[in-house]
Amino acid sequence: MDGLRLGYIERNGLEYLENTDLSKLNNFSALNAEAVAQAAGLFGTPVYIYDEGLILRKCRQCLDIPNAYGVSVRYAMKANSNRNLLRLITSAGLHLDASSLNEAVRAHMAGVPYDSIMLTTQEVYAGPEMSRLQELLLEGLKYNVCSLRQLSLIRDFAADNGLAPGIRIHPGIGSGESATRNTGDDYACFGIHLSDVDEAVGIAGERGLKFRHIHEHIGSGADSGMWRQNIDLELSIIGKYFPDAGTVCFGGGLKEARMPDEAPADICLLGSYAKEKIIEFFDKTGRKLHVEIEPGTYIVANSGYVVTRVIDKKSTSRSNFIVTDGGMEINARPLLYGSRHPVYIVSSDGKRVRYSDFHDTCGDYSAVVAGKCCESGDCQTLAPEGHSVPRAMAEPDIGDFAVIGGAGAYCSSMAPFNYNSHTQIPEALYTSDGDLKLIRRRQTLAQILENEIDI
Repeated sequence: MDGLRLGYIERNGLEYLENTDLSKLNNFSALNAEAVAQAAGLFGTPVYIYDEGLILRKCRQCLDIPNAYGVSVRYAMKANSNRNLLRLITSAGLHLDASSLNEAVRAHMAGVPYDSIMLTTQEVYAGPEMSRLQELLLEGLKYNVCSLRQLSLIRDFAADNGLAPGIRIHPGIGSGESATRNTGDDYACFGIHLSDVDEAVGIAGERGLKFRHIHEHIGSGADSGMWRQNIDLELSIIGKYFPDAGTVCFGGGLKEARMPDEAPADICLLGSYAKEKIIEFFDKTGRKLHVEIEPGTYIVANSGYVVTRVIDKKSTSRSNFIVTDGGMEINARPLLYGSRHPVYIVSSDGKRVRYSDFHDTCGDYSAVVAGKCCESGDCQTLAPEGHSVPRAMAEPDIGDFAVIGGAGAYCSSMAPFNYNSHTQIPEALYTSDGDLKLIRRRQTLAQILENEIDI
């Protein structure tokens, strides 16, 4: 299977562009087998690697979506908040969406000005935290109120200082990769519910506050049809309740395809639909709305890989298992959501990709990809119900690399990395010119213990 192959492959009745360079892991990233082995030699395994060129390409795609009267893109930094990635993404022209006060401060510490950051959070501030929020608002931080209590607590300060908070609406409809990633239906509690919007407008109006930024987010990995439905709904809400609004944010959740049988959101089509509806809104009201979106996964998910090493192989009457030196403590998404991630088997010498989900070199072997934590759920190949599922692959040798793809979003930032007293693993950037740069050191055991107090 060495060399180049052209054309398309068929999986599940669908055609996918074939990876024509079998030294590369797939057909969309510059990362190759040699870089995998080099990273392992430089930083050890496991290690996260991020493809700089792909991140920048995704940023450009989002900035170039069709729009009527302007578009701004805010990167949802909770997806991956390494300061080097924040600098890279903001240097490409994106702003930031923060989900906590700490995230906002962290971004500012990375060099991002507060007026480029929007805080949309479940947190409710009082005491020193409220004082800190007020300081940052005066420095330019933008703030979406997400509950009547948040609005009541910030209203007087905002009015006294001529500030105009945004408002996040709970639309009552939602969609996501899993039930736990749906943030818009009535099982979720994000934003001010439609039934409370009249009260919110009244609370603000008592001090002359006007909402100029209206925000909704229906879920991560949202269905495109539901995304279009939300565009219609949010514009109708603005028309009914918010005569002073100049910006509409449709949130994030743009679906990315981690696996070859998945289809990503067509952001050009979604942008065209939004543009059409924004123009219709202008024709009806004479109001031009600026659009914002807040992608996280779409920007960084497929840029990220976790390089693990095969340390053992086992079998039961049901399955083969390959045991790697990294599992749920570096990527908890399969366990949390039943998410699927591609697995690439790379030879230990870094000369070839022995198996990739983007080309068929696997033969008859299949295995569950397991980690080293003491949990049956510590597998990278899990069914949504929670049991392990073998994946077709080339049989690896001990010492080969099992590379987990789609690991740029909600892996490093969400990992339970100290479980079983494992240390947080390093992160590296694979630059556009082919260099590997360390952007986070490996944690030490002493760092795990440093905040424990003897009594």
